Amino acid sequence: MTALLAQACARRVWLFDLDGTLVDSCPAHEAAFRQAIAEVAPGLLASFRYADHAGASTREVAARLLGETGEADRLARLKQRLYRERAGAVAVFPGARRLLGRLVAGGRDAYLVTSGSRASVARVLAACSLGAYFRGVLTSDDVPASKPDPAFYAYACEHWGLDPGAAVVLEDSAHGVASAVGAGLATLHVHVAAEPAPGAVAVRDLEQIVSLLYAEVGGAG
Repeated sequence: MTALLAQACARRVWLFDLDGTLVDSCPAHEAAFRQAIAEVAPGLLASFRYADHAGASTREVAARLLGETGEADRLARLKQRLYRERAGAVAVFPGARRLLGRLVAGGRDAYLVTSGSRASVARVLAACSLGAYFRGVLTSDDVPASKPDPAFYAYACEHWGLDPGAAVVLEDSAHGVASAVGAGLATLHVHVAAEPAPGAVAVRDLEQIVSLLYAEVGGAG
């Protein structure tokens, strides 16, 4: 696996997920979902497990819970508002800024491909000072598909004119990995302690990738 990871890290184009990959936003997302469900559909609260939905868009999760209904729309809007109120408390994972900075300094291209809504993503990027690292940002508002649909990453490559063979994806969820692998992209499953999702290479944390990038040039930089 070390050789596969090194090969992936040598690629020129990097496509990043945001939530759970670069920022530790899952607790804020879960809290917002639980508060919204308690108000809109309290009967579903006891059985709701955020981990079952990680990587999917808020609207997709709401539709899974309540069907294509007005209540699902209400749940999605309320959850997004509650999450945005918590955005300032979202933490950046150790190594995220060093990784992005290293890529930019080395002349590589970083893009963001996230299931978050445009407004939520913009708020988190601003709060965490991450926006300047990315050449482009694609959100669930821009794509008529949701992870795990491969169309999400396929659209990203088409939209930015990227060669899939030159790209590597960083994802933290099974949904995200399925979308990237299904689109034919080399995929790293980060923050994994055991087996990665099918088709991906496991990565312990972002610092492991940073170490490999510095090793490429003998530790310089």
